[in-house]
Amino acid sequence: MVAYALSILAAVGAVALTALVFRRVKRAGEDRDPNGPSAAHAGAMLSAMFLLVFAIAIIVPWTTADAARLNTHAESQSAVDAYWAAEALPGTAGQEVRTALREYVAFVIRDEWPLMADGKMDPVGAARMDELRGRVTALPVSGDDEEDAKSTVIEHIRAISTARAQRTADASSTPPQGLLFLTVFTGMLVIVFPFLAGARPRGLAMLPLVAMAGLVGFGVFLTWDIQHAFSGPLAVGPDAFRGALQEFTRIAGGM
Repeated sequence: MVAYALSILAAVGAVALTALVFRRVKRAGEDRDPNGPSAAHAGAMLSAMFLLVFAIAIIVPWTTADAARLNTHAESQSAVDAYWAAEALPGTAGQEVRTALREYVAFVIRDEWPLMADGKMDPVGAARMDELRGRVTALPVSGDDEEDAKSTVIEHIRAISTARAQRTADASSTPPQGLLFLTVFTGMLVIVFPFLAGARPRGLAMLPLVAMAGLVGFGVFLTWDIQHAFSGPLAVGPDAFRGALQEFTRIAGGM
């Protein structure tokens, strides 16, 4: 933060020094016109800066939400794959693993998803996966088929845990610090710049400025509203996990 403040001060100092130097040049004329080169240049640069910051503030949450959505499908698909593979486990182990997977997916939908809107995760979910992995790892098997089935189930459970860890990171992910403030600041400058440049619009000339201010305000609010992957307009829902529960029912009904 200190580095950012120093860079701003350095830029302001460079402008002040340049203005002082050119003020001493007799051939340099005054530029008080709102349509003059100074105002035109500053206005164009402010608009470009606002558009750049606004684009980043939109793209970062959008890509985060898209990646989070794909990750939920990866996690739920790994659960379905583990559910299929559990059939070949010996004794009652297969049914126990399937019950644990069904309970885990239902837990994610019912108990954990509401917490994720606040950037939190329930540690019970991770504990359930650790317990299930330990139970399958300790399962005694005989023969190559049972050994292969055990290894396959463990591999899928590991994939669930990996995807869950990514979901934890997605739930706590936010845009870079200061990005929202910079969006608001540059947006305000774009709105008030004509007045700072000396323009005094009246009557119908105010309508474009009012329309621009409304659109800028809406855009700034949007950047704030979509900051989180699991809340707001871009919120990722538990659709993939609901689909996994339906797949569990189909698989169990077909056996």
